[in-house]
Formats: sequence, C-alpha cells, structure tokens
Amino acid sequence: MTVIAEDHGPVRVLTLNRPDKLNALNTALTRALSDAFTAADADRDVRALVLTGAGRGFCAGADLGEFADLTPGHADAVLERAALTAKLQVQARQLRIPVVSAVRGAAVGGGAGLAIGADMVVAGTDLKFGYPELKHSIVPALVMTGLVQHLGRKLAFELVSTGRLLTAAEAFEHGLVNRVVAPEEVLPAALEIAEHWAKVEPRAIAAAKDLFYRVADLPTGAAMRAGQDVNALMRGFRA
Repeated sequence: MTVIAEDHGPVRVLTLNRPDKLNALNTALTRALSDAFTAADADRDVRALVLTGAGRGFCAGADLGEFADLTPGHADAVLERAALTAKLQVQARQLRIPVVSAVRGAAVGGGAGLAIGADMVVAGTDLKFGYPELKHSIVPALVMTGLVQHLGRKLAFELVSTGRLLTAAEAFEHGLVNRVVAPEEVLPAALEIAEHWAKVEPRAIAAAKDLFYRVADLPTGAAMRAGQDVNALMRGFRA
C-alpha cells in the first residue's frame, strides 16, 4: 500500500509508504494520498489527521522516474498529473478536519509543499527542507504558491533559485514549522496535537478552520462580515 491509514481513536494517521524511494510522489502515491484525505474527511468518526512518511524521510518530492513519460508528446498525461498534483498541494487546508504533518529528514519539492500545506507542522531536528527542482532543470511550479504564501519573497526566491535547504532551526525561525523535536519524537508530538484537536466540538473546529483560510484571502471588510456570519452560526454549537 502506498498510503497506510491507521486510526488512534478519533485521530487518523496517514503514512506515505514508499520508504525505498524516500516517499517520492509518483502518480499512484499522489492519487492514493488524495483519496485518503477525501475518505478521512468523509468519516465522521475521524476528527483530526496526522500526515507522516515511512522510513528516514518525509517526502523527496516528485518521482523523477516518471518524467520520461510526462513529455509534450503525452499531453493528456501531463495535464492529468498536473491537475492531480495541484489538487493535493492544497487539499489538506480544504478538509473540515485539521491536519498536522509529522516531518523528519527530507521534505523537498512537492514534499516540502505537502509538509507546509498542513495546518500545523512538527519537524525533527534532522529536517532538510527546500526546493531543489531547478538543479534538475525543473520549475517548482505547483508548489510555488504555497511557498510564497508562507515565506517572505526574498527568502522564498532564494530557496527556489538556489536550491538551498533549510535546517529545522531555520524553518522554525521563519514560521514554517510549529515545533522542533528529536526525530523519534516527531510522531508522538504530532499525535499530541491531533488528540487535542479531537477533543474540540467538531463543528466548531471545522468552522474555525474554514474561516481562518477564508479571511486570509479577503479584504478586511469582507473578512469581518464572514466572521460575523460564523459568530452567529456558532451559537448553535453549544448544547
């Protein structure tokens, strides 16, 4: 199985399971993870998600072994893969349930995008985070939006254009991760966060998450009106 789903009570742990490839995102893994996100969001017994990777790294980005077939001569395959990748890169924030990524080792390219696409990030001290695509004559096109939204432009452009990898301490300093712990403590720390979320009234945390991302993209007046709507809605959440 390319994605392993394991429930810890109301918390579901999704594990990218291609450890021999550093969990590189081929089409099968990309589709399986997207489907796993959808299934978790539809399961009312699941109240929080942890996303992690098997083995010594979180995710090494796109599987370059597939690129031989993703050429202009196979336009349909190129467009299908691009649409699937674009969907996955923003899917975690669109779920009703909160998601924390438990990241150790490599989180690069598409893997970096997946990591910071979660609502919170726990990183190991062994983190290597960045966007080395240009070194392979590839443009980090589908992860660019998430990177620019999370970082100041100067540092974001440095990462994209030079391929420099950030350490865990640097990622924490720049607000890309919430906590830095020893590698063996990454998953327990992420589970602790998810278990805290799982105790919250599910409609309340779903409304809070939805509003959080909506107001980030709205002018102040529209954001306040959206907040007023949720303020009225939340009156029905308490017994």
